[in-house]
Amino acid sequence: MFETDFSSRLQEEGVTPSLIADFQDFVFSFYESCGRHDMEWRHTTDPYLITVSEIMLQQTQVPRVAEIFPRFIEQFPTAESLADAADAEVLSAWQGMGYNRRALYLKKLCRMVTDELGGVFPATPAELEKLPGIGKATSCSISAFAYNAPVVFIETNIRRVFIHFFFRGRETVDDAEIFPLVEAMLPAGRSREWYWALMDLGTEMKRAVGNPNRKSRQYVKQSKFEGSHRQVRGAVLKEMLMRGSSSVEEVSKAVGFPAESVSLVLSEMEKEGFFVCEDGVFRVCR
Repeated sequence: MFETDFSSRLQEEGVTPSLIADFQDFVFSFYESCGRHDMEWRHTTDPYLITVSEIMLQQTQVPRVAEIFPRFIEQFPTAESLADAADAEVLSAWQGMGYNRRALYLKKLCRMVTDELGGVFPATPAELEKLPGIGKATSCSISAFAYNAPVVFIETNIRRVFIHFFFRGRETVDDAEIFPLVEAMLPAGRSREWYWALMDLGTEMKRAVGNPNRKSRQYVKQSKFEGSHRQVRGAVLKEMLMRGSSSVEEVSKAVGFPAESVSLVLSEMEKEGFFVCEDGVFRVCR
């Protein structure tokens, strides 16, 4: 399946209607037989639910999101309910996802939609990008999945597919070369299914053929989690959510990381709005 040679055809023919049709058929055939059709957020066009899922999926694997998303939505079924929730409540519901500042961005985003936009989520990437925590790829994903908009964008799985099938033999590929192909291959009126299909194909390819994204100029290898600053942040937040308030020394003893590292994280997260500090005691914002 993954040895289909669209690359040589591109070099010989260019971007022809025949190449476009064959590639679209290939991708949709894969999706029909092997796509991840059971993911809960693919059974709705509610922009709030899709926004929650896309922000969760920014830096978290699908199986973990599939586990936490239903519980999170049950607790916060609407943008207004999330906007009105206490920070500690939102962060507790987010536990297990990592990159916890996304939860605060999501709450702030919902407050903006509720207070400033009359509860209506924007439909275009340009307007969506004005909301906290939403960048180019996420804004386009929301626009495609909620509104079936004909947006053109690149994210990690899409990049993987196009590098593998259209840039065989290349050692380095830039997104500027990939983007026109993504635009040319987009089928009219089927953005939602098309991007689902590309993302599922890219995920399967990573398991089957390795990671073609290593050829990308935009490729950045994620640092190890064990012993990292991210690990300390996650442990400190989890402990603080259980305690409500605590000192550096108490948290350090509980999580098993040096007081210096814990102090740095607590101060850092205080500036980010997770905690407040009074007389050396940190407290979770409410």
